[in-house]
This record gives sequence, structure tokens and C-alpha cells, in this order.
Amino acid sequence: MSPTQPAAVIVLAAGEGTRMKSRTPKVLHRIGGRSLLGHALTAARGLAPARLAVVVRHGRDAVAAHAREVDPGVMIVDQDAVPGTGRAVQVALGALDAVTLGAAVAGHQGPGVPDHSAEPPVLSGAVVVMAGDTPLLDADTLGELLRAHTEDANAVTVLTTTVEDPYGYGRILREEGTGAVVGVVEERDATDAQREIREINTSTYVFDAAVLREALGGVGRANDQGEVYLTDVVALAHGKGLRVQAISVEDSWLVEGVNDRAQLAALGVELNRRTVEEWMRAGVTVVDPATTWVDVDVELARDVTLLPGTQLHGSTTVGEGSTLGPETTLTDVTVGAGATVCRTHGSSAVLEDGVDVGPFAYLRPGTHLASGGKIGTFVEVKNARIGAGAKVPHLTYVGDADIGEGTNIGASSVFVNYDGVEKHRTRIGAHARTGSDNMFVAPVTVGDGAYTGAGTTVREDVPPGALSVTGASQRIIEGWVFRRRPGTAAARAAARALGMSEADADAGVAPGGLSPQARAERARRAQGSSTTPRDRTAPGNSAEGDSVR
Repeated sequence: MSPTQPAAVIVLAAGEGTRMKSRTPKVLHRIGGRSLLGHALTAARGLAPARLAVVVRHGRDAVAAHAREVDPGVMIVDQDAVPGTGRAVQVALGALDAVTLGAAVAGHQGPGVPDHSAEPPVLSGAVVVMAGDTPLLDADTLGELLRAHTEDANAVTVLTTTVEDPYGYGRILREEGTGAVVGVVEERDATDAQREIREINTSTYVFDAAVLREALGGVGRANDQGEVYLTDVVALAHGKGLRVQAISVEDSWLVEGVNDRAQLAALGVELNRRTVEEWMRAGVTVVDPATTWVDVDVELARDVTLLPGTQLHGSTTVGEGSTLGPETTLTDVTVGAGATVCRTHGSSAVLEDGVDVGPFAYLRPGTHLASGGKIGTFVEVKNARIGAGAKVPHLTYVGDADIGEGTNIGASSVFVNYDGVEKHRTRIGAHARTGSDNMFVAPVTVGDGAYTGAGTTVREDVPPGALSVTGASQRIIEGWVFRRRPGTAAARAAARALGMSEADADAGVAPGGLSPQARAERARRAQGSSTTPRDRTAPGNSAEGDSVR
């Protein structure tokens, strides 16, 4: 084992996190694309420990399952009903000892007889203990702490920092004159003078395993909270004359813990600021860092440009020279070189080199746009492969489809993929041209080089090079507006265009003379006037009034 490789790392993730006021365990809340526990495990694994253990209790099943998802090699340890960080470490150390013993016994299964007179083997070497809720703590900082512990032959090494407001944190107690660390006192147990101390404990330590094991056996619960404090090990080790040292970090953000939603948000902003700044220094243009969010597992090539409002999440990767945004959100999306993606929401999609996407495109899982292709405005794509140079420019839904290279899909088309029970696939060949307002009722195939007319509903396969059209022939009914909509703005506009008077349009006169309705109305009026005289000036008695009833 390397001198800077710990025998074990213990991550404490058993706390309830009541101040989060959440059904979700605190360590499973996320920033930067990872859970708090995920950040801790990533940093811990960066030390290449022989063993990595996570202590769980509250939300046990969810936390344990997530820990194994992040790191399949992690060892899950259940804390019992005895409260406190000291007890959590004690049960973890017991479990690590048991694994060490089991490994030693397994090693004697070959030739030779084990020496039963010897003491049972237990974990030995450096043990790193860290909290599961300090997401900015990285492997480099832990490595520096471990190196100091090893090089100085410490029994205990504590990571500390100095803050303006130390309220709520354990204070580091130092010996006057020498400055040696003599202990850590918790906020509730501190005197007024001790509360003035600004150097705080970060809940990150390196212990010699033997010292830790012995000290934990002597830690009691005589404190304000009735808990087994891990911090008591520091005073016990110092009291035995062992070397206890503190390593302080100037950057307090690295060791900032999360207790409530406000701290979660603040750490999220700071983590994102650092991530974006790192990418800018690596050759990425970020026009507005304040509105750009990039998760820690995103990969960006040089000369990528991120416009305002861009959010890149999960395992998204972006190739050289691509421009994303503004107002674009991509999650687990692969973007090739030289691509343009504008005002687009996408997840689990692949966009090859030189594609043009958006604005207002929706890329659902399974979307694959080959090089030089286009997905345009108000287009939704799901589980579909669109070939090289193919275009879906406007107002279209493409679901469960294969579109060949060089094909153009007309505006307002729908790939009708669902029959209410199952999804079916549509296949459109290379260099096809489909008209606007098409319906492709899957399963159906349109061959290479085929055409479809506007408004076509494709229910049967279209052979290569064929034209498919549906719908009745167009009919033109002359004078319909004058007969059915007399007196309207449309009728008057048509009358002006045809050189007629607006009075004729109001009277329902069609081009070329009176309409049949107008002639019938004139006859009715003539008959009425010969039997019952009417006041021609009364409301409703004019020709205009009768025509618009």
C-alpha cells in the first residue's frame, strides 16, 4: 500500500437532516449533477483507499442503494440506535475489522496452517473519516491532509478552517504557547470564551486505526446531546501524549457543509461558478457565466461557445467549435463538432458534427441526428434516427422513425406511431421529399427518392421513386361569399377586387347578376307589397336589413 493510500475511508451518511424539511435524505439532495453523497464518494475514491465504507441509518435503503449505484465497490455499514458520529465510526471500524479478518482467513485456505495463537488481524494504517454533506471537498484537499498525517507521523490529523461566523461549528482548542491541538468543543458544550474562537472543525479527519479503535472504546456520552462524539477522540489522543495536528484550509467553501436548503443553494451556486470558470480557462467561451449552468461531469472541447441561459447536465459532451444557446437545456446529450443548438430542450440524444437544431426543438430520448442534419423550429423527436443531411425543418412530430440521408420532411407532419396499445415504426428512405401536413400511419415505409403530396395520409408503403397523394379534387364555388356571407368585410373586399359596388355585396349580388336567393327575396317583397303595405322606412324593412338576418 502506498504511504498516501489510506487503509480505509469512512463516509458518514446516517444523519436525518431535519433542517432540510424533506422526505428525501439530506445526502441525496443534488448540486452540480451529483448528490451530496455522490460528491463525497467521488472525492473519497480519489484517494484509492483499500476499503470505502458508508455509514447509513435514516433513509437507509435509499441511501444504501444510491451509494452502490455511485460506487458498486462501496461497503454499507448500518449504525445502531446509539447516536453520535463517534458511534457511527465505531461500528464502521468494527465492520472493517471483520472484513480484514475474513480476508486474512481466506488467504490461509491454501497450503499451511493458520497461527491461532496470534491476535486476530484487524484494520491497520490511516483511516480517513469525512462527512457525506460537504460537496466541494475534493480528492486533492483530502490528499494533502493524508500526506501531512503520514509525513508527520500523526496519531490524529484534523482538517480545519477559519470563518467570520463560527456559530454552530465545533471550535478547535489549541495549547497556549505551542499551538498544539488539544481538543474540539461543540457549540452547545462550549464556554463563552470558546465560542469566540473562529477556527472550526470541518468533520474531516485522518486517524491511525489503532489509536481510533482504542479511543472510541473510552468515549462516553456526557455532553449536552447525549451523543458519542467523534471529536472526543482528539482530546483523548492528546491526553495520551500522542501527536495531534490540524491542517487548515483558507478556502472555507471546500469544507462547507449542507444543513438546509439555503446552504444547498449557496453551495450549488459556488460549485457552478468554479466549474464554469474552469471551463473558460480551458478555452470555452461563456458569454454570461451568471446564467450558465454546467454539471461537474459535463465535458466540453475547446472553442465551444455557451450563450446565456444554457444548462448542461449529466454526462453531456460537446465537440469543438459548437455553439449552444441561448436558453438551451441538454441532459446526457452528445453534441459533435461545429454544431449549432438554439433554444432547445434535449435528453439522452446524439447530435453529430455540423448539425443545426432549433430554435424551440424538443429532443426526447433516442433521438439521433446524423452529421449535417437539421431539426428545426417547433419540432419534437423521440426514438428516431435522422440521416446525414436530412432535414425536419418545421412544426413536426417524429416518433419511432428512421429517416434516410438527404431527405426533407414537410412542415406540420406527424409520425403517427401509437395505436393505443403498441408503438410502431416509420421508415422513410434516402433523398425522399414529403409534402406539408403529412400523416405517416405506422408501420409504414416510404422508399428512397419517393415524393408525397401536401396533405397526404400515408397508410400504405410507397415504392422508391413513386408519388403518393390522397384527398378529393379541389372544388371552386364561384360567388359563395356573396351568397352566404353578404354584408361582411370579406364580401366587400371581394366586391372591390371584382369591380363591384359594396352595395351589391351587401345585397348578396353575385358577380354577373343577382343570386338565386336575391331574386327569390325580390319576388317575395313584390308579393308582400301588393297585399300589405309596409312603412319602407321602418327598421328591418330595407333590402340591406333583410339580407343580413
